[in-house]
Amino acid sequence: MEKLRRVLSGQDDEEQGLTAQVLDASSLSFNTRLKWFAICFVCGVFFSILGTGLLWLPGGIKLFAVFYTLGNLAALASTCFLMGPVKQLKKMFEATRLLATIVMLLCFIFTLCAALWWHKKGLAVLFCILQFLSMTWDAVIKCCSSLLS
Repeated sequence: MEKLRRVLSGQDDEEQGLTAQVLDASSLSFNTRLKWFAICFVCGVFFSILGTGLLWLPGGIKLFAVFYTLGNLAALASTCFLMGPVKQLKKMFEATRLLATIVMLLCFIFTLCAALWWHKKGLAVLFCILQFLSMTWDAVIKCCSSLLS
């Protein structure tokens, strides 16, 4: 359990930069990080389900796209509470995860564009599916790299 706590709090790194040291100095306790992770993740799931329910209302494609994207962003942000935002961003933009991260971020943008400006319901739904697949792809890469190291 202590090893998990060190890895998630970023203390497992051998050498930290100035930014990481400053962020660690003002970091949250492990229990607080876990609580906010859970809150953020549950909100993300709630927003995604709410968005899916709103899809079936007349003109609900805009609400669907916004809530579904907010849900995925909240779920993604929840992991920032476990490992810290700087470490999260560094890991997201590592060479092994770069393509998955770029696809995921582009899907977030294109979902909102398709629903709010282009008014293309089919494209918005397609980009939401691609959001899900790219986040799954990113999670699989993250798990595999954790198991191999």
